[in-house]
Amino acid sequence: MTADEKKRLMALACRVRMGVIEGTHSAKAGHPGGSLSAAELFTYLYFKEMKVDPEHPQWEARDRFVLSKGHTAPGLYAALALRGFFPWEELKTLRHLGSRLQGHPNMNETPGVDMSTGSLGQGISAAAGMALAAKYQGKSCRVYTLLGDGEIQEGEVWEAMMFAHHYKLDNLCVVIDNNGLQIDGNVADVMSPYPIPEKLRAFGFAVAEIDGHDFDAMEAAFTLARETKGVPFAIVMKTVKGKDVSYMENQAGWHGKAPNDEEYEQAMAELKARLAEVEAM
Repeated sequence: MTADEKKRLMALACRVRMGVIEGTHSAKAGHPGGSLSAAELFTYLYFKEMKVDPEHPQWEARDRFVLSKGHTAPGLYAALALRGFFPWEELKTLRHLGSRLQGHPNMNETPGVDMSTGSLGQGISAAAGMALAAKYQGKSCRVYTLLGDGEIQEGEVWEAMMFAHHYKLDNLCVVIDNNGLQIDGNVADVMSPYPIPEKLRAFGFAVAEIDGHDFDAMEAAFTLARETKGVPFAIVMKTVKGKDVSYMENQAGWHGKAPNDEEYEQAMAELKARLAEVEAM
Protein backbone atom coordinates (compact mmCIF):
# COMPACT_ATOMS: atom_id res chain seq x y z
CA MET A 1 0.00 0.00 0.00
CA THR A 2 1.39 3.39 -0.95
CA ALA A 3 1.50 6.30 1.50
CA ASP A 4 -1.16 8.09 -0.56
CA GLU A 5 -3.46 5.06 -0.50
CA LYS A 6 -3.10 4.73 3.25
CA LYS A 7 -3.76 8.44 3.77
CA ARG A 8 -6.89 8.20 1.63
CA LEU A 9 -8.18 5.23 3.61
CA MET A 10 -7.47 6.98 6.91
CA ALA A 11 -9.42 10.03 5.75
CA LEU A 12 -12.31 7.87 4.60
CA ALA A 13 -12.40 6.11 7.98
CA CYS A 14 -12.74 9.53 9.62
CA ARG A 15 -15.67 10.28 7.34
CA VAL A 16 -17.27 6.90 8.13
CA ARG A 17 -17.10 7.87 11.80
CA MET A 18 -18.69 11.23 11.02
CA GLY A 19 -21.49 9.39 9.26
CA VAL A 20 -22.05 7.20 12.31
CA ILE A 21 -22.40 10.27 14.54
CA GLU A 22 -24.58 12.05 11.98
CA GLY A 23 -26.95 9.11 11.65
CA THR A 24 -27.31 8.18 15.31
CA HIS A 25 -27.74 11.81 16.37
CA SER A 26 -30.47 12.33 13.78
CA ALA A 27 -32.19 9.10 14.80
CA LYS A 28 -31.83 9.78 18.53
CA ALA A 29 -31.08 6.05 18.67
CA GLY A 30 -28.68 3.47 17.33
CA HIS A 31 -25.36 1.84 18.07
CA PRO A 32 -22.36 4.15 17.71
CA GLY A 33 -19.77 2.30 19.84
CA GLY A 34 -19.30 -0.81 17.74
CA SER A 35 -19.81 1.12 14.51
CA LEU A 36 -16.86 3.37 15.38
CA SER A 37 -14.62 0.45 16.34
CA ALA A 38 -15.16 -1.13 12.91
CA ALA A 39 -14.73 2.04 10.82
CA GLU A 40 -11.39 0.98 9.34
CA LEU A 41 -12.80 -2.43 8.47
CA PHE A 42 -15.81 -0.96 6.65
CA THR A 43 -13.49 1.44 4.85
CA TYR A 44 -10.98 -1.19 3.79
CA LEU A 45 -13.63 -3.60 2.52
CA TYR A 46 -15.50 -1.08 0.37
CA PHE A 47 -12.57 1.00 -0.87
CA LYS A 48 -9.78 -1.57 -1.20
CA GLU A 49 -10.77 -5.20 -0.81
CA MET A 50 -14.14 -6.04 -2.32
CA LYS A 51 -15.36 -6.12 -5.91
CA VAL A 52 -18.56 -4.04 -5.88
CA ASP A 53 -20.32 -1.69 -8.28
CA PRO A 54 -22.50 1.06 -6.74
CA GLU A 55 -24.16 1.60 -10.13
CA HIS A 56 -25.19 -2.06 -10.19
CA PRO A 57 -25.68 -3.18 -6.57
CA GLN A 58 -26.97 -6.61 -7.65
CA TRP A 59 -24.03 -7.30 -9.98
CA GLU A 60 -23.81 -11.09 -9.99
CA ALA A 61 -20.01 -11.25 -9.87
CA ARG A 62 -19.69 -8.94 -6.84
CA ASP A 63 -18.12 -9.96 -3.56
CA ARG A 64 -20.62 -10.25 -0.71
CA PHE A 65 -20.54 -8.72 2.76
CA VAL A 66 -22.75 -9.83 5.63
CA LEU A 67 -22.88 -7.61 8.72
CA SER A 68 -23.52 -10.34 11.26
CA LYS A 69 -23.46 -7.78 14.08
CA GLY A 70 -26.31 -6.00 12.33
CA HIS A 71 -26.84 -3.36 15.01
CA THR A 72 -23.69 -1.59 13.76
CA ALA A 73 -25.55 -0.68 10.59
CA PRO A 74 -24.68 3.04 11.03
CA GLY A 75 -21.05 2.23 10.18
CA LEU A 76 -22.00 0.11 7.17
CA TYR A 77 -24.41 2.77 5.89
CA ALA A 78 -21.75 5.47 6.15
CA ALA A 79 -19.31 3.37 4.10
CA LEU A 80 -21.99 2.55 1.51
CA ALA A 81 -22.91 6.23 1.19
CA LEU A 82 -19.27 7.23 0.72
CA ARG A 83 -18.87 4.51 -1.89
CA GLY A 84 -21.83 5.92 -3.83
CA PHE A 85 -24.62 3.41 -3.18
CA PHE A 86 -26.95 6.20 -2.00
CA PRO A 87 -26.66 9.91 -1.08
CA TRP A 88 -24.73 10.92 2.03
CA GLU A 89 -27.64 13.11 3.17
CA GLU A 90 -29.75 9.97 3.50
CA LEU A 91 -27.74 9.05 6.61
CA LYS A 92 -29.81 11.64 8.47
CA THR A 93 -32.90 9.49 7.89
CA LEU A 94 -31.52 6.59 9.97
CA ARG A 95 -34.35 4.74 11.74
CA HIS A 96 -36.94 7.23 10.50
CA LEU A 97 -40.33 5.97 9.33
CA GLY A 98 -40.15 5.21 5.60
CA SER A 99 -36.35 5.40 5.43
CA ARG A 100 -34.29 2.80 3.57
CA LEU A 101 -31.81 2.96 6.44
CA GLN A 102 -33.36 1.15 9.35
CA GLY A 103 -31.73 0.10 12.63
CA HIS A 104 -30.60 -3.19 11.10
CA PRO A 105 -29.68 -3.84 7.45
CA ASN A 106 -32.47 -4.76 5.04
CA MET A 107 -31.40 -6.41 1.79
CA ASN A 108 -34.79 -5.71 0.23
CA GLU A 109 -34.62 -1.95 0.74
CA THR A 110 -31.03 -0.76 1.03
CA PRO A 111 -28.69 -0.65 -2.00
CA GLY A 112 -25.46 -2.48 -1.26
CA VAL A 113 -26.82 -4.64 1.56
CA ASP A 114 -26.39 -8.34 0.75
CA MET A 115 -28.17 -9.84 3.76
CA SER A 116 -30.79 -8.73 6.27
CA THR A 117 -29.29 -9.16 9.74
CA GLY A 118 -29.86 -8.24 13.34
CA SER A 119 -30.53 -11.48 15.22
CA LEU A 120 -27.04 -12.09 16.57
CA GLY A 121 -25.28 -15.25 15.44
CA GLN A 122 -27.26 -15.70 12.25
CA GLY A 123 -25.26 -13.57 9.83
CA ILE A 124 -22.25 -15.86 9.72
CA SER A 125 -24.54 -18.78 8.85
CA ALA A 126 -25.90 -16.83 5.89
CA ALA A 127 -22.35 -15.90 4.83
CA ALA A 128 -21.24 -19.52 4.98
CA GLY A 129 -24.24 -20.50 2.85
CA MET A 130 -23.37 -17.83 0.29
CA ALA A 131 -19.78 -19.08 0.15
CA LEU A 132 -20.88 -22.69 -0.39
CA ALA A 133 -23.35 -21.64 -3.10
CA ALA A 134 -20.59 -19.71 -4.88
CA LYS A 135 -18.39 -22.82 -4.85
CA TYR A 136 -21.17 -25.03 -6.20
CA GLN A 137 -21.85 -22.53 -8.97
CA GLY A 138 -18.18 -22.10 -9.85
CA LYS A 139 -18.16 -18.39 -9.03
CA SER A 140 -14.96 -16.58 -8.07
CA CYS A 141 -16.61 -14.12 -5.69
CA ARG A 142 -15.58 -13.97 -2.06
CA VAL A 143 -17.78 -13.61 1.01
CA TYR A 144 -16.91 -11.48 4.04
CA THR A 145 -18.71 -11.28 7.36
CA LEU A 146 -18.18 -9.15 10.48
CA LEU A 147 -19.06 -10.41 13.95
CA GLY A 148 -18.84 -8.79 17.36
CA ASP A 149 -16.89 -10.42 20.17
CA GLY A 150 -20.06 -10.47 22.27
CA GLU A 151 -21.90 -12.06 19.37
CA ILE A 152 -19.60 -15.07 19.32
CA GLN A 153 -21.12 -16.10 22.64
CA GLU A 154 -23.98 -17.41 20.47
CA GLY A 155 -23.85 -21.15 19.81
CA GLU A 156 -24.99 -20.83 16.20
CA VAL A 157 -21.76 -19.01 15.40
CA TRP A 158 -19.73 -22.11 16.16
CA GLU A 159 -22.06 -24.36 14.18
CA ALA A 160 -21.38 -22.09 11.21
CA MET A 161 -17.64 -22.26 11.87
CA MET A 162 -17.81 -26.06 11.86
CA PHE A 163 -19.83 -25.96 8.63
CA ALA A 164 -17.31 -23.62 6.97
CA HIS A 165 -14.41 -25.92 7.77
CA HIS A 166 -16.27 -29.07 6.73
CA TYR A 167 -17.01 -27.63 3.30
CA LYS A 168 -13.52 -26.13 2.92
CA LEU A 169 -14.90 -22.63 2.36
CA ASP A 170 -11.66 -20.85 1.49
CA ASN A 171 -13.75 -18.15 -0.21
CA LEU A 172 -15.12 -17.12 3.22
CA CYS A 173 -13.39 -14.54 5.42
CA VAL A 174 -14.75 -14.12 8.95
CA VAL A 175 -13.77 -10.93 10.81
CA ILE A 176 -14.27 -10.57 14.56
CA ASP A 177 -14.34 -7.08 16.07
CA ASN A 178 -12.69 -7.66 19.44
CA ASN A 179 -13.35 -4.34 21.17
CA GLY A 180 -13.85 -6.13 24.49
CA LEU A 181 -17.25 -4.63 25.33
CA GLN A 182 -20.89 -5.54 24.79
CA ILE A 183 -24.13 -3.99 25.97
CA ASP A 184 -23.84 -5.50 29.46
CA GLY A 185 -20.16 -4.71 30.01
CA ASN A 186 -16.88 -6.53 29.47
CA VAL A 187 -17.27 -9.60 27.26
CA ALA A 188 -14.87 -11.44 29.56
CA ASP A 189 -17.26 -10.89 32.50
CA VAL A 190 -20.54 -11.56 30.68
CA MET A 191 -19.46 -14.82 29.01
CA SER A 192 -15.79 -15.00 28.12
CA PRO A 193 -15.09 -15.98 24.50
CA TYR A 194 -11.35 -16.08 25.14
CA PRO A 195 -8.97 -17.26 23.78
CA ILE A 196 -10.60 -16.37 20.46
CA PRO A 197 -7.78 -17.24 17.98
CA GLU A 198 -7.19 -20.64 19.59
CA LYS A 199 -10.89 -21.49 19.39
CA LEU A 200 -10.98 -20.52 15.72
CA ARG A 201 -7.94 -22.67 14.97
CA ALA A 202 -9.57 -25.57 16.81
CA PHE A 203 -12.51 -25.22 14.44
CA GLY A 204 -10.18 -25.49 11.46
CA PHE A 205 -9.70 -21.85 10.51
CA ALA A 206 -6.50 -20.17 9.45
CA VAL A 207 -6.24 -17.07 11.64
CA ALA A 208 -4.62 -13.63 11.61
CA GLU A 209 -4.56 -11.36 14.67
CA ILE A 210 -4.29 -7.64 13.94
CA ASP A 211 -4.73 -4.12 15.22
CA GLY A 212 -8.09 -3.30 13.66
CA HIS A 213 -7.16 0.37 13.27
CA ASP A 214 -3.97 -0.34 11.28
CA PHE A 215 -4.47 -0.39 7.51
CA ASP A 216 -1.08 -1.98 6.85
CA ALA A 217 -1.93 -4.88 9.15
CA MET A 218 -5.35 -5.14 7.54
CA GLU A 219 -3.86 -5.32 4.05
CA ALA A 220 -1.46 -8.08 5.11
CA ALA A 221 -4.27 -10.10 6.71
CA PHE A 222 -6.65 -9.84 3.75
CA THR A 223 -3.85 -10.70 1.35
CA LEU A 224 -3.11 -13.83 3.39
CA ALA A 225 -6.83 -14.65 3.45
CA ARG A 226 -7.00 -14.63 -0.35
CA GLU A 227 -3.86 -16.77 -0.60
CA THR A 228 -5.07 -19.40 1.89
CA LYS A 229 -6.55 -22.47 0.21
CA GLY A 230 -8.55 -25.40 1.54
CA VAL A 231 -9.71 -23.82 4.81
CA PRO A 232 -11.75 -20.75 5.79
CA PHE A 233 -9.94 -17.69 7.12
CA ALA A 234 -10.60 -15.55 10.19
CA ILE A 235 -9.24 -12.15 11.18
CA VAL A 236 -9.41 -11.20 14.86
CA MET A 237 -9.21 -7.40 15.11
CA LYS A 238 -8.26 -5.80 18.42
CA THR A 239 -10.13 -2.48 18.42
CA VAL A 240 -11.32 0.35 20.64
CA LYS A 241 -15.06 0.67 21.11
CA GLY A 242 -16.11 4.25 20.33
CA LYS A 243 -12.77 4.91 18.59
CA ASP A 244 -11.82 8.59 17.97
CA VAL A 245 -14.69 10.07 19.99
CA SER A 246 -13.06 10.74 23.35
CA TYR A 247 -16.05 10.33 25.64
CA MET A 248 -17.20 7.15 23.86
CA GLU A 249 -13.89 5.29 23.84
CA ASN A 250 -13.92 2.07 25.89
CA GLN A 251 -17.33 2.89 27.37
CA ALA A 252 -19.89 0.09 27.27
CA GLY A 253 -22.64 2.65 27.83
CA TRP A 254 -22.15 3.85 24.26
CA HIS A 255 -22.98 0.45 22.81
CA GLY A 256 -26.54 1.47 22.02
CA LYS A 257 -27.08 5.15 22.85
CA ALA A 258 -27.22 8.20 20.59
CA PRO A 259 -25.36 11.47 21.26
CA ASN A 260 -27.44 14.48 22.29
CA ASP A 261 -26.89 17.88 20.66
CA GLU A 262 -23.96 18.86 22.86
CA GLU A 263 -22.32 15.43 22.51
CA TYR A 264 -22.88 15.56 18.76
CA GLU A 265 -21.05 18.88 18.48
CA GLN A 266 -18.13 17.59 20.54
CA ALA A 267 -17.87 14.35 18.55
CA MET A 268 -17.98 16.11 15.18
CA ALA A 269 -15.40 18.67 16.31
CA GLU A 270 -13.04 15.88 17.39
CA LEU A 271 -13.54 13.95 14.16
CA LYS A 272 -13.05 17.05 12.01
CA ALA A 273 -9.83 17.76 13.88
CA ARG A 274 -8.69 14.19 13.27
CA LEU A 275 -9.58 14.47 9.58
CA ALA A 276 -7.60 17.71 9.27
CA GLU A 277 -4.64 15.99 10.94
CA VAL A 278 -4.80 13.10 8.48
CA GLU A 279 -5.14 15.37 5.45
CA ALA A 280 -2.09 17.34 6.60
CA MET A 281 0.10 14.22 6.71
